[in-house]
Amino acid sequence: MISTLISILIIPIWTIVFLAGSVTFYIIMSLFGSKNIHSVSRLLARLFILSGFQRFKIQGHLPEKKNGPYLYLFNHGSIFDPFMIIAAVPHYISGVGSKEQFEWPVWGRLAKKYGLIPIERKNINSAVKSLDALENAINKGVSAAISPEGTRTLTGKMNEFKKGPFHVAFNTGVTIIPVALKGAYAAQNKNDWRIKPGTIKTEFGNPIQKKDYEKMDIVTLSNRVKHEIQKMIDS
Repeated sequence: MISTLISILIIPIWTIVFLAGSVTFYIIMSLFGSKNIHSVSRLLARLFILSGFQRFKIQGHLPEKKNGPYLYLFNHGSIFDPFMIIAAVPHYISGVGSKEQFEWPVWGRLAKKYGLIPIERKNINSAVKSLDALENAINKGVSAAISPEGTRTLTGKMNEFKKGPFHVAFNTGVTIIPVALKGAYAAQNKNDWRIKPGTIKTEFGNPIQKKDYEKMDIVTLSNRVKHEIQKMIDS
């Protein structure tokens, strides 16, 4: 009951902050381009997290842009996930999101303007084209973030990993950064409309470079990344 009442108070605040911030950010992106205002992106992402009554922490070693590009692979549990990634990564990143998200009135336009790539996972040809676009961005030096799970977990435990992100890694030779998003599922998950105040953390794992995985197969690499993320979640 208390959690429900708290959420009833939080959600209007979060909605107002999100809408105002989104409109402001869209205008700024229109003027300067999303790649040139990452400091603003990080600030707004932190504001969206804070307005959801979450304390935010970053753990692990932040990758330096000069050593990139990187492919950030993260566990997917909450609506806070994209904000936790953007708020933590110290440079501009692209990524993919489900095609349905791009149809949402506010978030869809914001995501498209920012440079995210829509993916229709149930349509193999469409999904391949989206991953090809992601590979092109990486080959141009742009880092990217994607969840190998594809969709948010319904249990709090990681879903099976899909192969697409690892094909991207093998095709580009990009350095992989395992990322654990901790506390996000407890804060808000797909099974519950409520937002629960707490602490959420983005933790960066050790880089996995091309030389570390080029002799692996996709299943081995997938298991390696999943193990690294799980290890951080459990710590």
